Amino acid sequence: MEIVLLLVRILLAGIFALAGVAKFIDLKGSEKAFQDFGVSKSLALPGAVALSVAEIGIAVLLLFVETSWFGAIAALGLLLLFIGQMIYQLARGNAPDCHCFGQLHSEPVSPISILRNILFAIPTAYLVFSGRAGQGMGFSDPRVDVMHLLFGVTIVSLLMAAIFYLRTISAKQDTILKQIEVMELVARDGGSVEREELSHPHEGLPIGAVVPDFAMQNLNGSTVSLADIRSDGLPVLYIFVSSTCSPCKSLVPEFEQWQKEMSDNVRFVFVSSGKLSDNADKFGGELSKHLIVEETRAFADLMKAKWTPTAILMDANGRVASHAAAGDTAIRTLVEQIRSEDLSREFAHFTNGHNHAGTNKVGEPVPEFSLADVAGTEITSEYFRDRKTLVAFWSLDCGYCDQMIEDLRSWDRTKGMDEPGLLVFSDGDAKANAELGLSSPIIVDAEDTATKLGMFGTPSAVLINENGVIVSETALGASDIWALIGKR
Repeated sequence: MEIVLLLVRILLAGIFALAGVAKFIDLKGSEKAFQDFGVSKSLALPGAVALSVAEIGIAVLLLFVETSWFGAIAALGLLLLFIGQMIYQLARGNAPDCHCFGQLHSEPVSPISILRNILFAIPTAYLVFSGRAGQGMGFSDPRVDVMHLLFGVTIVSLLMAAIFYLRTISAKQDTILKQIEVMELVARDGGSVEREELSHPHEGLPIGAVVPDFAMQNLNGSTVSLADIRSDGLPVLYIFVSSTCSPCKSLVPEFEQWQKEMSDNVRFVFVSSGKLSDNADKFGGELSKHLIVEETRAFADLMKAKWTPTAILMDANGRVASHAAAGDTAIRTLVEQIRSEDLSREFAHFTNGHNHAGTNKVGEPVPEFSLADVAGTEITSEYFRDRKTLVAFWSLDCGYCDQMIEDLRSWDRTKGMDEPGLLVFSDGDAKANAELGLSSPIIVDAEDTATKLGMFGTPSAVLINENGVIVSETALGASDIWALIGKR
């Protein structure tokens, strides 16, 4: 029996050490888990560090027979705290991510999570009630058969590895089954996946673009505007669906689950098109409370959400904060990224490798420079202080620039004081640039300062805030440039 107690201590020590180290490696995720469980933001990170250290300390105490009883008491107290918190959260209808083993294994709180902790608590409680003198053998005990001990430890380790491996296979199998389900739905329903025009599925607005206003109806027939959506001050995940989209229907259970789990941090809005009755039939239930519908796809077109389903995040300031995620796999990936991020962090955004111009300098300060514009006025990096500025990259030989110049002149002449300023970096002859007819400064950029700002191709632009920080991805082309300042 005493050798069994030693193996139990080794097993529990391994579990607590794995949990503690995994949490410590992913402190960002651990901090978010603390916040999801109701811990204040100021205490979340210290709490995550303290828990990691405590679990590692418990693991060390359990290994030695002289300290095992104290480690078992601490372990049991911690497990009972976990179990109580999980029951409390479920009773309130919440399902925060437990982040139990960091990135190795993390899942929303559920009855299975509670059961797992109860199973860990049973042998821990046995150690506690066995008393200080009943903790089994120590490693130095002459009765310990080293070979038997190593064999037992190896078997336990292999069992734990097998469990994690099987869970990984199960997760991959779930993904495959979901993809097969989508294909079966499409095949059965006639293959109606919306593709209004040929374009890359991830070709959305640049990060930092202003989300356009809209007026749509909910399923009760009431009008919903952008101001209504933003009223609670949360970031918003728009998921574009359609009453004719079969894959959208297959994702409804996941939509509802995400909505339930993440409602404290992000608002879900499902944007569809077509008739209200058709959408009510397809997206009834819990999701219908968060569904808005327009007969056409005007808003989806402005957001460049050409395919369904597609998800795009809007930050609390009303700007695009993610690349378009088209399709079930891309949406799941985006949701997991959002789940693990602190959305209150300044300049929080999510990319998927499809950025518009090969550069993304969001959150970076403007590099120091001092250049003369075509009128001979010195322009420095201090130019961006106290006012937002649209910085455009131009070329006299660019046909797309020529097509945009009239609109740019008009906006430059009429923009109000509450609108961004304009600064243009161009190439070629200074006199020819002066003849463009812009009242805002134009710099002939011999030192490639525009490139340092993230410009790539013409016309392109970035938005810089009043603190001299780049707040947008590089927008390439007139449509995306106007989107940065909310002009369509």
